[in-house]
Amino acid sequence: MPRVVRETLISVRDLLVAWGPFFLLGVALLVVAYWFLDPQPPKKVILGTGPENSAYAEFGRRYQQELKRYGITVELRNTAGSRENLVLLRDGKQKVDIAFVQGGASETLRTREEEEAEPIMSLGSLFFEPVWIFYRAEAFKEFRALTQLRGKRVNIGLRGSGTPGITMRLLRANQIEREEFTRSSVSDQEAVIGLIEGKYDAIFLASAPEAPFVQMLLQTPGVRLFEFAQAEAYARHYRYISPVTLPRGVAHLALDVPPRDLQLIATTTSLVAREDTHPAIVQLFVQAASRIHSEPGWVSRAGQFPSAQHSEFALAKDAERYYRQGPPLLQRYLPFWFANLIDRMWVALFSIVAILIPVSRLVPPLYRFRVRSRIFRWYRNLRLIEAELEENERPHAELVGSLDKLEQRVSSIRVPLAYADELYSLRQHIGLVRARLRSA
Repeated sequence: MPRVVRETLISVRDLLVAWGPFFLLGVALLVVAYWFLDPQPPKKVILGTGPENSAYAEFGRRYQQELKRYGITVELRNTAGSRENLVLLRDGKQKVDIAFVQGGASETLRTREEEEAEPIMSLGSLFFEPVWIFYRAEAFKEFRALTQLRGKRVNIGLRGSGTPGITMRLLRANQIEREEFTRSSVSDQEAVIGLIEGKYDAIFLASAPEAPFVQMLLQTPGVRLFEFAQAEAYARHYRYISPVTLPRGVAHLALDVPPRDLQLIATTTSLVAREDTHPAIVQLFVQAASRIHSEPGWVSRAGQFPSAQHSEFALAKDAERYYRQGPPLLQRYLPFWFANLIDRMWVALFSIVAILIPVSRLVPPLYRFRVRSRIFRWYRNLRLIEAELEENERPHAELVGSLDKLEQRVSSIRVPLAYADELYSLRQHIGLVRARLRSA
């Protein structure tokens, strides 16, 4: 070993031995905290959407692209709609992590108190889904009230979606019973085709304006859109309904479609997740929602969505924090995985530091003890030689030989410079005992 290494202010070996348990304890606590907090999100998420070619399916593909940037694979599961999505969220066997759920879809399934106790949570409301009632102009002289649907052929929406539930509640509110009209429950695509071919007099759709079927029917000759003149009254009766206005010309400016402002009612679609969904996934979906749904729409203003309002389920804590404070500060400057790790672990890190600070006070005394023990353990041998000299227990020559061996071993001791005075003190004391041996 080079001399410059031997003559140092500290002993690396003793320092490692003294600090080793401290660092091992810190690492063990970090591992436990990492395992308990599970800061890194899963790499795959299942998103329940809706029927193919629906607005839900289109939005699902946009979420898929957004989360792909963070290395998260979003598997899209096509469903009949909101009701089926809720069933899948509750069902552990056919697990769906997150899904689109229309306002009012759960009301016929659970009471308000049961909804609040559900093991699912809301990530916020995303957009309005107007209730579109398209009808054939030739089937109605003037269609101004839902009571005029008596005796008509009406499609109320596909079972498993949220449309049949809200349709029947609207009809019951107008005192229309099931047997008073001919109803069917087919998909939106079949309903649109049937309306154009004359199989139905009216069809109910509950969909975002972005849905291709809605945009097509608004411009189809012979097809009209029912206007809810009592939109505000419906909103007062049902907590998940909002009055909205379809502005004049919004569907087609050049053709002036619609030709005037129309009053409609709309439910609010929310992004709903299982209660055990990873918080980082919640953050990513809420941030993706702000990029996808913040633009102005046919019946919503810019920045109106996503929102913490109009939610039927308890809002997730991470989503609530985002709506209140925006994205975490660290995510604005650091990669998501690193910012998320710090964000999830900082409380644990402070707790670990609080535990380790008192423990760290034991390390310097332990280090000093280890270094000084190299010197002090030889004092026992020196005292034994001196005691044997005083009691004449061994011959003089043997005592001198033992002292020589002791001095030889002491000369090979290496201690940091800070403890050199104690080493030289030992050598001086050996010299004093040797002087006594010579004078004896």
